[in-house]
Order: sequence, then structure tokens, then C-alpha cells
Amino acid sequence: MPDEPAAPRPDPSTSRESGRLAIVRRSFRHRNYRLFFAGQLVSLIGTWMQTVAQAWLVYRLTGSPALLGLVTFASQLPILLLAPVGGVIADRYSRHRILLATQAAAMALAAVLAVLTLTDRVAVWEVFVLAGLLGAVNAFDISARQAFVVEMVGREDLPNAIALNSSMFNGARLIGPAVAGLLVAALGEGWCFALNAGSFLAVLAALLAMRLPARRTQRPPGKMFAQIVEGMSYVARTRPIRSLLLLLGLSSLTGMSYTVLMPIFADRILGGGPQTLGTLMSAAGFGALLAALSLAARPALRGIVPWIANGTLGFGVCLMLFSCSTNFWLSAVLLVGVGYTMMIQMASTNTLVQAMVPDAYRGRVMACYSMMFMGMAPLGALLAGFVAEHAGAPAAVALGGAACTVGALLFRRGLPALRVEARTLVHAQAALPVIPDQ
Repeated sequence: MPDEPAAPRPDPSTSRESGRLAIVRRSFRHRNYRLFFAGQLVSLIGTWMQTVAQAWLVYRLTGSPALLGLVTFASQLPILLLAPVGGVIADRYSRHRILLATQAAAMALAAVLAVLTLTDRVAVWEVFVLAGLLGAVNAFDISARQAFVVEMVGREDLPNAIALNSSMFNGARLIGPAVAGLLVAALGEGWCFALNAGSFLAVLAALLAMRLPARRTQRPPGKMFAQIVEGMSYVARTRPIRSLLLLLGLSSLTGMSYTVLMPIFADRILGGGPQTLGTLMSAAGFGALLAALSLAARPALRGIVPWIANGTLGFGVCLMLFSCSTNFWLSAVLLVGVGYTMMIQMASTNTLVQAMVPDAYRGRVMACYSMMFMGMAPLGALLAGFVAEHAGAPAAVALGGAACTVGALLFRRGLPALRVEARTLVHAQAALPVIPDQ
């Protein structure tokens, strides 16, 4: 009897690729996360459209770099002030219900801005008021959303889910600004705001479709102010978390405000208009998307602390180089680098902090993360607008990049001890179950 033909041997490269793809998408095995991802992706595209259109609207109405910084200040200052309260709320009550409320409120604010703009009755002060109200909503939304991820996927898939969230955020950042640039040029800013309002229906539908057993919430004892102080004290005495958040706060304060000045670079330095602005913002989003996907493909937390240090260093260097460019394509390429390195720092910090923190403190620690990542941004926007008004936008961006570079070099000096302490905290939390659903 003739021998049967030998079965073909699997191609090792194909096996590696399929294995890497399985790692990237492993959080999608959770139904609730699939719903969350799809709804958020649609909503975030609308959010980025509104961000670009709102910046162009303020610039069109005023032509002032300082007011560009001030509108960002108005939209993000409430996060700095109210995030601690939002963190306590996220630790005390259903994070799912908090998200339903915050997303509905954000939809209503976008609809109001759309009506005002489409009817040609919008004034700058109304943009500022609506931006401030949206910031107040985000102060409660961000802490609940960050802390809700572990309820959907568990601790095992948490790093992957955070990286996928970042890829979703930056996939939307890639699409939204480009669409906004075309829409603003063709139809005006109002349609961007209207489409953003409609996009919230997707995330609300996704949240309502989730099957979530009642969460056994272990409410922290004591009054709200005492709980806020307890959460901040935990961050202050836990050196790895404290160091990571301080570095993130520095990057947010000095570096991430470059986005505030993008209309000036698009108009005065590169000689373009809203389409140029959209392309530049999309370039940064493309770089951030690449970074998020590379993080999603990582099988473990090993080596993530040096990534944070090197990401921050690269972010500072790319910003300084971008500030010197007067060529559109060179600027776009450098913004890819800016987006990539910024996302490496931000998403890696989020992943490591969530891996180290006990669930009882998760909402409050993620509120501190929000304060550093988004709460410091309004102060940075004011600072960048002031420097740009007196010394020019390139000088403001270059100074921010230099500050990030110095901060990264100082952070790298303490890496050996920091890595040991971080590893101990991660191992301690890995041995504990997530607060179970019933």
C-alpha cells in the first residue's frame, strides 16, 4: 500500500502572524467589549470632527492664538477640578449607568452647538460655555470609562483592551479630522457638530445592548472628600504610580498643547486652510494608531517601563523638529512621529497604572490619571497660547518639546528601582480577583 502523502508543514511565518493577530484581537472574545468598541469608534469619529471644526470656528471668528488656547482651557479645566469627584463616583456607583448619563449629556451639548452654528447665531462666548459644560461631563465620563474596561474583559485581557481602546481612539483621530476638513471647507462647521451629535446614538445603543449582571460594588467608607483624599494619598505614596503620572502631567502641560496651535501652523506657516488642518491632525492620528496597534500586539507587560521613557523622549524630539519645519509634507511626517511617541507614553502609562492599582482604588486613581493627561492640558493650552501670541507658534511648540525631553531624561535615571517596585505591585494585583459581577 503506498504511503500517504505527508501533510504539509505549517509555514512558521504564517503561524507567527496568526498568533500575533490572535494576541491583538483577544479582547474581542468578550461580547460587551465588542459592543463597546463599535459604539465608541463611531462616536469618537464624531468627537474628532467636532474638535477640529470647533478650533477652526474659533480661529475664523477671532483670528487669535490666545483664544484658541483659551477655548481648550475652558473645555478641559473642569476635568482638573472635577475629576477627583468623578473618580469617587466611579468607585461608588455603576460605571455602566454613569456612561449612559454622560454620553447622553455630551450628545445634547453637541446638538445645541450644531443648531447655533447652522442658524448663524453662534458667538464665541457660547462656544466657550458649551466647551466648559462638555469638560464637566468628561470629568465624570473619563474616570468611569477607564475603570469600566476591567469589568468587560477582566484583568487578563486588560492591557490588550487598553491598547485596542487607544487604537480605536486614534483610528477615529485619523478619520475624523480629515472628514471635518472637507466638510468645513464645503459646508461649514455646523454640519460637523450635527454629525457628532448623531454619532452618540451608536455608543448609547451599544451600552444599552450590553448584558451586565449587577456589579457588587464595594463602596469605600467615609464621606466623599475623605475618599478623594484617600485616593490621592494612595497615588502620592505609591512611587511607581506617582512617577508615571508626574511624567504624563509634564507631557500634557508642555507638549500636548501643540494641537491647540495647529490652525496657526496650517494657515500662517504652511499656507493652507481647513483641509490642511485636517490632514495634519490625521497625520498625528495615524502615528498614534500605529503605536496603539504595536502595543496591542505585545503579549505581556515586560519591558513596558522603558517604552514609556523612550516614548516621552521621542515625543519631545519630534515636537522640536516639527516646530522648525515650513514644508507641509515634512511637517506631516514629523506629526506621525509625534502621534506615535505620544501614544506610546500615554497608553503604556494607562496599562501599567491599571495593572498596579487595586480595584477598590481604580476609579480614583484613573481620576488622577485623567487630571494629569487631560486636566493639565488647559494650563498648557493657556501657556502655549500666551507664548505663541508673543514669540510665535513654533517657539511655543519647541519649548514644550524641550521640556518633555528633559523630563524623560530625568525619569530614565530612576528606571532600575522603579521597575522593581512596579513589578512587585503588578504581581500583587495579579493574585487578586476583580470585584465580581453577579
